[in-house]
Amino acid sequence: MTVQFGLFTLDTDRRLLQRNEVDVHLTPKAFDLLVLMIQEAPRVLRKAELHERLWPGTFVSDATLVGLIKEIRRQLDDRDATSRLVRTAFGVGYAFCGTVERTGLPLGPRTPDNGGESWWIVAGGRNIPLSEGEHLIGRDPASTVCLNVPGVSRRHARIVIDRQGASIEDLESKNGTTVRDQMVAGPSPLHDGDCIQVGPILVVCHVSASGPSTATLTGRVAQPRQSRER
Repeated sequence: MTVQFGLFTLDTDRRLLQRNEVDVHLTPKAFDLLVLMIQEAPRVLRKAELHERLWPGTFVSDATLVGLIKEIRRQLDDRDATSRLVRTAFGVGYAFCGTVERTGLPLGPRTPDNGGESWWIVAGGRNIPLSEGEHLIGRDPASTVCLNVPGVSRRHARIVIDRQGASIEDLESKNGTTVRDQMVAGPSPLHDGDCIQVGPILVVCHVSASGPSTATLTGRVAQPRQSRER
């Protein structure tokens, strides 16, 4: 999944940002934040939503989010106040407002419009979308599904989404992972409605042709003529 904006190319599969084919370093959370803003562009993402999607179930101060925004602006050389790539909606949140051109598969979970299905899990009442690739579950703040509670290991389990579907694997956690009341050892396939016990926490896996509701990319996001919005 690759997009271009200005001199930059963002490759989500390789977690790589380049400027004129030269690597640009972003910390993992700054990279995740940039991808999230581009996915939702030009919508303003409220601070509360960003906290929930970047650090689910974990308290993180606004100063941490501001620090990530500063890091992204610095690495994108986003200094022209008249043509910002990252816009601050004061007192509300942030939005990506650059012109984006897709050059690979669409970002985010696959849907019928881009040749697949949408996967997500429900944890603590939150819908957490799962795009193609690997998603860590655990107490590690960098986890896609951060469960900062006793009984959950720092790197507890991982879910992998690919063209064939989804699977989960326990990462030698202390209290183990079960799916459909069966202990997980090696990769185990996931299906819609599967209950996953991660230590003391129960999460539910879902897959759908439509998936949970998401914002449509509009505004300044340029699309190839033959592509379709998700």
